[in-house]
Amino acid sequence: MSGLPLPPLPPIDGDATGRSMLDLLDEEHRQLDRLCTRAESSPAASEVLVATLARHLSAEEQYLYPAIEGVLPDAHDVVERELAADAELLVALRRLHTSADRAALHTVAEQVRSHTHRTTADVFPALRTHCTDDELVRLGNRVEIARSAAPTRPHPGTPSTPPLNKLVDPALGVMDKLRDALTRRTTWEEDL
Repeated sequence: MSGLPLPPLPPIDGDATGRSMLDLLDEEHRQLDRLCTRAESSPAASEVLVATLARHLSAEEQYLYPAIEGVLPDAHDVVERELAADAELLVALRRLHTSADRAALHTVAEQVRSHTHRTTADVFPALRTHCTDDELVRLGNRVEIARSAAPTRPHPGTPSTPPLNKLVDPALGVMDKLRDALTRRTTWEEDL
């Protein structure tokens, strides 16, 4: 155990089951890249990009960044850099969501690609070195839960660190999902 602040989960046959947080987030990075490309020609894909990215950032802020702080020696600088980049991305995402113009989409796409490069090149290898497979799977389970409860719209200015974001994000998620249902907004790539 690396000392990550994880509550105990009942293991099945001694091991946590599910997918690694890093595998889930890496897969989502590839999905976000695809959506950035699709959004250039499809307003519906642009809305799915907004929702997917809002969920993604929420889950990372709730579990990836605290994991980084729990195990990496230079964690504070890395987390502060990522939180600042996330704040900028949420502002750009809000602009894309409200205006749907090409300049906003271009800005979001550039920031998504930069975010993906930083995390997959710098952060993920370090976490693979410092965390056990069991810890990464347990974090993956939490990321999936956080993602399903997360907001589907950008909310710049809301708390971006635990414990407040773990309280605020699900509440905003409920409101966003209600608005999505009422407006029949598509928020999942498989529904395009």
